[in-house]
Amino acid sequence: MAKKLALLLWMLLILIMIRESSTMYTSRLVHRFSDELPGFSGKKLWPEFKSKEYYQRLSIGDFQRQKMKIGHQHQLVFPSQGSQAQSYGNELGWLYYTWIDIGTPNVSFMVALDAGSDLLWVPCDCVQCASLSATHYDSLDKNLNEYNPDSSNSSKLLTCSHRLCAQQENCKSPTQSCPYSVQYFSENTSSSGQLVEDVLHLSSSSNSPSSIKASIIFGCGKKQSGVYLEEGIAPDGLMGLGPGDISVPSLLAKSGLIRNSFSLCFNENFSGRIYFGDQGLNTHQWTPFLPLDGKYSTYVVGVDSVCIGKGTCLKQTSFHAVVDSGFSFTYFPDDVYKKVTQEFDKEVKAARVNYDGSPWDYCYKSSGDDLRNYPSLELMLPSDQSFVVQYPMYTVNGDQGIVGYCLAVGRADGDIAIIGQNFMTGYRMVFDRENMKLGWSHSDCQDLSNQNKTPSMPPTGGKPPNALPSNEQQSIPGAQAVSPAIAGRTSPKASAASAMHPPFSSWMLLSILAISITTFHPQWYFESVIFLHLM
Repeated sequence: MAKKLALLLWMLLILIMIRESSTMYTSRLVHRFSDELPGFSGKKLWPEFKSKEYYQRLSIGDFQRQKMKIGHQHQLVFPSQGSQAQSYGNELGWLYYTWIDIGTPNVSFMVALDAGSDLLWVPCDCVQCASLSATHYDSLDKNLNEYNPDSSNSSKLLTCSHRLCAQQENCKSPTQSCPYSVQYFSENTSSSGQLVEDVLHLSSSSNSPSSIKASIIFGCGKKQSGVYLEEGIAPDGLMGLGPGDISVPSLLAKSGLIRNSFSLCFNENFSGRIYFGDQGLNTHQWTPFLPLDGKYSTYVVGVDSVCIGKGTCLKQTSFHAVVDSGFSFTYFPDDVYKKVTQEFDKEVKAARVNYDGSPWDYCYKSSGDDLRNYPSLELMLPSDQSFVVQYPMYTVNGDQGIVGYCLAVGRADGDIAIIGQNFMTGYRMVFDRENMKLGWSHSDCQDLSNQNKTPSMPPTGGKPPNALPSNEQQSIPGAQAVSPAIAGRTSPKASAASAMHPPFSSWMLLSILAISITTFHPQWYFESVIFLHLM
């Protein structure tokens, strides 16, 4: 009898673990030129959506980011026209941000997302930080927040004896608070301070109004330098999504809240979501991650060849590429860039045109009716995996609507390519760190229950990017809809994320458990029903 009961409880534990390990948390991504960021006084200082100036600003952002991302041994070259772009005041210089809530009581931070680093840090007890005042940024109407460990009831300093303290050699004793210092590739750019442990607020399932508090370790950023201090790149902090043990996805997985994986999804209007714990679907295609300079410090994949049009796969177009949504556009090594653009140009059925100030070399005149006629672009990856780029072209808008389109691919100096957000658009990109592989499948990015819809062509109108979704669009099956946090209008509740469960409900668990229970002892059935219902 005791053995049967032990076996029963073990089966129940396994089922609970299966259910809980499938949990995902999602948060909206905020694009730097999103309508979610402008001050709500009616001003909007950034360029018109899909204008030449709009693409110029994004290209300059890529140029700034490459200095921090690749390092001197893998420098990228960007078109010189970018330096002629009009200034639009003090912008937030990163590409995507998301809102997170930390501490007790919770405080909101608009952090930049970075797949090329691991640590989450926020401005804290500032000695030398970027301005947090809304008056300093043309896109905010409310001051950004500063973290104060003494103001959070759940905060505690990490000691030097902790396994995640990477600078133990700088400690005088094991009980001392652990210092941190992250040096970025950009000259004189760093963040330093102390490591802190506190709670990250994640909203629970739709069955409960309460929130989950996940314990995480992050940097109390007392001192920033370089572009973090001077250029407004990440004034309210940065969340590293890299594969290191101290990254937020790793910490959430280590705590058992999620699987060690996350996904990103972008639609054609640049709105998007991040899903923590997402390991994809059976319909996903997969390719393994590769080390860069002998380390898995970022997300690198191998490309065997590039195919243009119907079956024209170009010879000697293999390369390694960093997959990074922090870049707006995609950049090929010089020899691959020449072959791809020349073949693409031969197959385009439109007149080539030069737009002054365009960040791209290959642009074509168009009335908007012939957008479907440009040749396809496809990346062939190991094991015959095919990545068809949904949006290789970007339309250029003028006073009378669409005036042309450009191949949104740039030139990289060196053998490391960058696969940016434009190539990821229309896909649910899964970064499975548990199995060290990248997955992709078509998605409209509204939710994870509608994965078979193929994205339509790029919009032809002047629709602004990343418009706020309707209540219906916000709703996610099996989850509580959580409105995105907006500068100046942050909800007092946790704005970080909403939780989702795949359709593996308690009643499904109950059915499986009931069969198992009645096999051993029918009279246990009703007691187990009550127990499981209370879970």
